[in-house]
Amino acid sequence: MTNSTATDNAIYKGALLILLAELFLVFSGMVIKQISGELPTEIIVFMRNLFGLMLLIPWLLRNGRKAIRTQLIRFHIMRAAVGVTAMSCLYYSWGHLPLAQAALLKQTAPFFMPLIALYWLGESISGRAKLAILVGFIGVYFVLNPHEGSLNVVVIIAVLGAMLGALAKVTIRRMVGTESPQRIVFYFALFSATLSAIPALLVWQTPTTIQLGWLILLASTSTVAQLLLSKGYSYAPAGQLGPFTYGSVVFAALFGWWIWEESLGWNTWLGMMLITLAGLMAMLKKQPAKAKKN
Repeated sequence: MTNSTATDNAIYKGALLILLAELFLVFSGMVIKQISGELPTEIIVFMRNLFGLMLLIPWLLRNGRKAIRTQLIRFHIMRAAVGVTAMSCLYYSWGHLPLAQAALLKQTAPFFMPLIALYWLGESISGRAKLAILVGFIGVYFVLNPHEGSLNVVVIIAVLGAMLGALAKVTIRRMVGTESPQRIVFYFALFSATLSAIPALLVWQTPTTIQLGWLILLASTSTVAQLLLSKGYSYAPAGQLGPFTYGSVVFAALFGWWIWEESLGWNTWLGMMLITLAGLMAMLKKQPAKAKKN
């Protein structure tokens, strides 16, 4: 297998894992939308991280302390601090915006990821990836349809969460060389549960049995998504995989229309097609140039 073929295969594997991760993140958003009117965002964030940590305990018992031994604890703490703040912004937007719009605003993260990866990790950005991001941005513009209304505080919070989410994802890329996906997710759950406990206690109310069931489902879908993300970003640079996170836009728009009857205008469909095209553009192989005849 040539280096070029191996690189292409790595990108394909990473892209598939990122798409699956985004699907599970949309599932998480659907759960949040279901219970956000009953529980404060602070409690939802804390319980998601607490249950996520509990789901990883069997893995920890089976693999022992060796599985969590790390030399990058500072990056784990940084990722958790940034990630839990981004999560709070994201969860608030899932609960207070239409599903598709919340997903779209979250997907502004790929616009920030290549720049962060360039300056922090020194990763180059191919011309195809730049073009894919541009097409994706145009698609997001059409779906958001800014002519219909002005920005509000929730939108600003969602974009802030996307920026922080981009930094958290690039932090994963910084760690994947030595850290396993399970270890990355474990430390994220551990430190995030600790950090999110404080604001949750300030607004605490005990969840009902039904609410606990929703929160366990949220922790499960989110933990699976984190594992898939961590594994996906181990295959290729963040700048190359960023465009594939647009998949959640399509997933959210379809589920929002199917379950909550959120209507989709022509501009939304056009934007979705452009966003999908952006992902396909990033996957296309570059054809080798033909040798000139003498």
